Amino acid sequence: MGIRAKFNLLMLAVTAIGAGLFALAAEPLVDAVAREEVLQSARLIMDSAAGARKYTSEQITPLLKGRMDHQFYPQAVSAYGAKHAIAVIEAKYPDYTYREAAPNPTNPQDRASDWEADIINDFKANPTRTEISLVRSTPTGRSIVLARPLVAKPACLECHSTAATAPPSMVAIYGAQNGFGWKADDVIAAQVVSVPIQASAVRAGHIRRLFILPFASLILVMYVALNLLLHFVIIRPIEGIAKTAEAVSMGHIETPEFVYESSDEIGRLSESFTRMHRSVVEAFRLLAQA
Repeated sequence: MGIRAKFNLLMLAVTAIGAGLFALAAEPLVDAVAREEVLQSARLIMDSAAGARKYTSEQITPLLKGRMDHQFYPQAVSAYGAKHAIAVIEAKYPDYTYREAAPNPTNPQDRASDWEADIINDFKANPTRTEISLVRSTPTGRSIVLARPLVAKPACLECHSTAATAPPSMVAIYGAQNGFGWKADDVIAAQVVSVPIQASAVRAGHIRRLFILPFASLILVMYVALNLLLHFVIIRPIEGIAKTAEAVSMGHIETPEFVYESSDEIGRLSESFTRMHRSVVEAFRLLAQA
């Protein structure tokens, strides 16, 4: 086995070990970055919903407020505006789902499930907490969940304090048992965005490829550069020395001297061999004269 083959086998072994260590070190980082990117996308959905809620409460509700006694307009409800705004996003990104879960909702469809109720109770127990993110198992697989609290404002109590003070048209639709008894500054619901963990896995795969391509390119360039260095600095000079030595050993003293000008170890070896070559040639000359 030649020097080049031994060198490349050694490089292959070192590369394999290095790639393995790199993968072990990078895997947690890649997963964390991918999950954070998914959460950041969920935050954008949250912010979009918050913007729709704000627009509805400040721009739409005042316009329809005077008409609510005779006819209930769901467009005047901030939650309605948020859900319909996010529905546009959900149509394009079906992996993301948005809910405004409440333990005591006006619309029974918004009633919180057990795990959503746990999140709401966590917000109630920790008033300074503004966000919760977690991973939960579902029948269809694991999901990343992002939740934020919804706090009752004084304006909310105009419709949600008691059924007697609520717009009759709203009570006629939803009944007198749902969505009443709210108190100002209480956590009455939670915005919940759920994303299948697969979305994070797909993003992690993209990030891995972004890591692997430069890494593989660097290894390839390093292999080519080192092999070129090995060829021109070590293998070719040694082959030249070996060829000249073989010719001289066979009695071909007229063989030209091998010249390799360098100050490195191979250069010094070449100089030593050249002196030996000259000595052999001189010895043959003296023998011929004798």
